Amino acid sequence: MDYITDITQIPYFHSLEKREQDQLLHVTSQYPFRASKHYLSLINWNNPTDPLKRIIFPDTGECNSYGSQDPSREEQYTVLPGLQHKYPQTALLLLSDVCGGICRFCFRKRLFMDCPRQTVRDYSDALNYVREHHEISNILLSGGDPLILSTPRLKKIIHEIRGIEHIRIIRIGTKMLAYNPYRITDDQELCDLITAASTAEKKIYIMAHFNHPREISPQSITAIDLLQRAGAVVVNQTPVIEGVNTDPAVMADLLRKLSFIGVSPYYVFQCRPTVGNEVFTVPVERSYQIMQSAFERCSGLAKRARFIISHSTGKIEVVGQNKHNVFLRYHQAADSRDYQKFMISQSNPEARWFDDYLPITHIDSPFHELLYDSDPGIESRTATL
Repeated sequence: MDYITDITQIPYFHSLEKREQDQLLHVTSQYPFRASKHYLSLINWNNPTDPLKRIIFPDTGECNSYGSQDPSREEQYTVLPGLQHKYPQTALLLLSDVCGGICRFCFRKRLFMDCPRQTVRDYSDALNYVREHHEISNILLSGGDPLILSTPRLKKIIHEIRGIEHIRIIRIGTKMLAYNPYRITDDQELCDLITAASTAEKKIYIMAHFNHPREISPQSITAIDLLQRAGAVVVNQTPVIEGVNTDPAVMADLLRKLSFIGVSPYYVFQCRPTVGNEVFTVPVERSYQIMQSAFERCSGLAKRARFIISHSTGKIEVVGQNKHNVFLRYHQAADSRDYQKFMISQSNPEARWFDDYLPITHIDSPFHELLYDSDPGIESRTATL
């Protein structure tokens, strides 16, 4: 599968005015472009607002002064180069800085902005750390995209991980099912690896990244089926992205289509306020409303996803909203004491991140006494269960 890294090779680029061409080239000088020919073939180039084009093709708004290179402060939880350990049970191993395509709303832009990209990282010290920390039962292979690695290379890594007794789950975070499903359909050795490594008691999970229902091509469905038959559990996560899945009908279609092919909707994220991402983010409360409206159109199997803000302190789930307040809780927490917190904030329709609701203070009242729509005077605060 060929990849294109130069937008001037795309015919659509030459249909634009010279001024816009220059602006887009300036964008790609900061945030590189990369796409597979398969994915580019799914785009309706005659539609200026095509959602798949928005996912992969540069936007002049990316140069707006907005955001942080590391909004979730991953650096704070990086214990060794390429290894993050934020939650006791889970370690995140960055195997590569390269993807099958570069999402324009990527939250790890820092990996490829100002340094040469690495196809393979040295992971030996990281695995030694995992061996020494028996509380870790899950390891997430991420990057970049782990499936950009050759199957023999991936086989070596997974074989080493499977040799660590306390690792029960290996997760592979990948958008290759959307960007380049031929990576799976044309490689029987990869499916054989999944079969060997996904046992009855120690599963391989594929953390897919479908953002729009049109990304689920016939080739993607075939690839998913092969992985499932090989023994992998396939789930999906996506951010809410302006112009891609902010129509509740589109979000519902995505969730429903995933459930039809046996892929469990896992997380729907608030788009992170990463540098260059302003044009892709939507306010938190609008994101929540999109999810609730989408859920009305779905069966139970299609609405298992949780709406999450992946904050530096943990995964914060938005669990409710009324006319005056937003209700949140920790789904995962870097500090175990945060699991006891139920958070209530005054509504802020402009808030695009958890920090926009701060400060939040502690109170002693049981949270169920505060869930009434008739009290507009509830201040931002946290109830301790």
